Amino acid sequence: MTPLHEDPPAAERLMEAHTPSLSLRTHMRAVSTAMAWFARQGGYPESLWRVTGLLHDFDYEQHPAEHPMWGVTRLKELGLPEDACQAILAHADYTGEPRETPLAKTLYAVDELCGLLVAAVLVRPARDFEGLEVKSVMKKFRDKAFAKGVNREDVRNGAQALGLSLETLVEQTLTALKQARFSSSL
Repeated sequence: MTPLHEDPPAAERLMEAHTPSLSLRTHMRAVSTAMAWFARQGGYPESLWRVTGLLHDFDYEQHPAEHPMWGVTRLKELGLPEDACQAILAHADYTGEPRETPLAKTLYAVDELCGLLVAAVLVRPARDFEGLEVKSVMKKFRDKAFAKGVNREDVRNGAQALGLSLETLVEQTLTALKQARFSSSL
């Protein structure tokens, strides 16, 4: 049996089985895409980073009060490596789990940002990332009424943890989604 972190189609099936909402599925796929790009840039295991991004919120809709602890317990049972489980726990501030690894820091940095980027695409006529510029994203970032659910402080803290400026984090994450020709599917 192939380990879950080496089997993105199995991870995709698991995510879909637990996530009825198309918008949350889109979010997790965007985070997964960004994580894979950052893994390639840093020379980290792409499949592990991709699957970590894909599954970081898979339990959110069905177990909101226990998220992400419920999900991590299940993922450990399925053999997801400890560093991926730790990163998933650490993406939620309220768990108190420290973000010490590049995997955990990157997941935290791109999670909320991907929410903002997908929201920015959804208000564009073509509803795609092509032509979306960092300047436009930064303007939406500063507009607290736009994508109100996005925690901007998490994005700022994530950029800082990675040693990047906010604009650089936005630029790199946007590049990841553009290069992958990511589609919001909405």
